[in-house]
Amino acid sequence: MKLAMIGFGQAGGKIVDRFLDYDDRTGSGIVRAAIAVNSAKADLIGLENIPQENRVLIGQARVKGHGVGADNELGAEVAEEDIDEVQNAIDAIPTHEVDAFLVVAGMGGGTGSGGAPVLAKHLKRIYTIPVYGLGVLPGTDEGGIYTLNAARSFQTFVREVDNLMVFDNDSWRQTGESVEGGYDQINEEIVRRFGILFGAGEVGDGQEVAESVVDSSEIINTLSGGGVSTVGFASEEVELNTSGGLLSRFTGDSGAEDGLDAANTTNRITSLVRKAALGRLTLPCEIEGTERALLVVSGPSEYLNRKGIERGRKWLEEETGSMEVRGGDFPQEEPEVAAALLLSGVNNVPRIKRLQQVAIEAQDNMEDIQQESEENLEELVEDDEDELEPLF
Repeated sequence: MKLAMIGFGQAGGKIVDRFLDYDDRTGSGIVRAAIAVNSAKADLIGLENIPQENRVLIGQARVKGHGVGADNELGAEVAEEDIDEVQNAIDAIPTHEVDAFLVVAGMGGGTGSGGAPVLAKHLKRIYTIPVYGLGVLPGTDEGGIYTLNAARSFQTFVREVDNLMVFDNDSWRQTGESVEGGYDQINEEIVRRFGILFGAGEVGDGQEVAESVVDSSEIINTLSGGGVSTVGFASEEVELNTSGGLLSRFTGDSGAEDGLDAANTTNRITSLVRKAALGRLTLPCEIEGTERALLVVSGPSEYLNRKGIERGRKWLEEETGSMEVRGGDFPQEEPEVAAALLLSGVNNVPRIKRLQQVAIEAQDNMEDIQQESEENLEELVEDDEDELEPLF
């Protein structure tokens, strides 16, 4: 799948930057074009892979390149005012070679959470190809203002895109790790999972063609109908033995040099699919009631047992209750077998409900604090005995 990726805000820009690095490392060719948009000049300077001409600074008249200070209303305003600046960069993209736009943003800050929905609305008005969102939720420990921003951004973003794929930082931050190290790890997880999904079906010279090809139309059909999506992932390493044969924990047979046990690989692939679905999703949710799903199993072709993939797909149909479960293999010469699972149209998501409740409480608290602050100031400056006249 060929994507035009637009990273909005600091988190969005870093993730798109990492996608370009992934493309370079794996030769997957997912990113047809990459743009970073920000109101903070320093964030744009810190990017490594996005070309300089594709880094767009917005809001200079309002915030002078210093960012919007986690004010996502201001972020939305400067995005609206400077949308032509962004469009100028998009005009250089050969959209006839692109399958979809992917707008990437952190939803807790100001520029990305406010500007990404504005851009998505603009793109849908102009182009006929799908416009998807990839939104990153802040951790609950990041503070009330970021939770409130995320709830408001989520509510707006999901209505303006053809599908919103969500990654929840809360599920991935580990205790005790540095902020920078934590976000680096999170960004790598995002890129790895979505990279396998979007990269499936792309075949270069000399590469093997999948038995059951997953191409861009399969992904588009899975994401059609809108709503919220989450991604599951599970993998097992493949190791080289001294005689040159591929042996691994995956086969469960360290002495089978003359080929792999078909029954064993079938069972192991089915197990991987279950781990991907029931393990740590990018957005934790109940998978029952999922509207559509897509399964991609990648790895060395000798391990990609078609019967195992079919069994995994059938199991997903039963667990989700969906009749729209697509699946296929993706031969790769990587030292692992991986199952990537896209669940689209999920609706039982406790994290989103909690996010909205906390945001409403935060909003009420902020209004109370504002009112109390005004009353305290009034009390501080008034003097009942000796009234002073203000200068103006």
